[in-house]
Amino acid sequence: MSGLIFLILGFVFLIVGFLGEGGHAAALISWTSFVIVFGGTFGSLGTSFTLKQIKNIGRVLRVAFTRKSTDLVELIVYFNHVLDKAKKEGFLSLESEIEENENMDPFMKKGLQLVVDGVHPDYIRNMLEIESEMSFKRHKTYASMFESAGGTAPTMGIVGTVLGLVHVLGGLAKADMNALGASISAAFLATLYGLGSANLIFLPIATRLKNLAKDEQLQKEIIIEALSLVQEKVSSTNLTDTLKSFLDRKDQAKLDSRYLENLNKEGADVA
Repeated sequence: MSGLIFLILGFVFLIVGFLGEGGHAAALISWTSFVIVFGGTFGSLGTSFTLKQIKNIGRVLRVAFTRKSTDLVELIVYFNHVLDKAKKEGFLSLESEIEENENMDPFMKKGLQLVVDGVHPDYIRNMLEIESEMSFKRHKTYASMFESAGGTAPTMGIVGTVLGLVHVLGGLAKADMNALGASISAAFLATLYGLGSANLIFLPIATRLKNLAKDEQLQKEIIIEALSLVQEKVSSTNLTDTLKSFLDRKDQAKLDSRYLENLNKEGADVA
């Protein structure tokens, strides 16, 4: 949601700056420029990508602006809990983890179910790695759609401005000089729409999708490695130290703090 807020703020600052220079909000509205820029951009996307991919734009936008980042430290702490339960009660006990947690990530749920079913670790890793890679490729495809739109929109803006100037210059001999300035101004709105939409909408969304894809891939790599360690029934320290290597230094320090906190808690419970 924060991405949507900053996108709106970008447009607000742009308009406020324009009004601060003495402009009028109505001067920024031109339906013909809108049709040329966004219609041309949409046509270009339809030519470059399949109809199936175009239909998914709404879903992709919803993901881009509503998806929350996963707390990787909490994810590793959770797998410590899963490991402890598997060692004490066996893999079949993990069935309850799947049934009770309705909001569990589908990728992790699938992996845990395979562990419960007793599937060989190498098969689980191979299957989940393929699924992770294909998901990452899909995300890259949708990011490239918005990159393409970000490259096309400014060009469509120039096309719209040229078309407007052709119309203005074509009637220059009979033009009302009072209306000439307004006509030229309207022609340049197409360039504004193209540049504004590319740099405030299309390219930032493309970058956001790429970052979300990287975060999701890292999360899935941790899940895959964690499931393998759970199946091996390694020590809690081994699991934590192995998965900690996926984190940045700030999260590593946070994980160490949580691990010590859990150890102190277990010691207090025993006492």
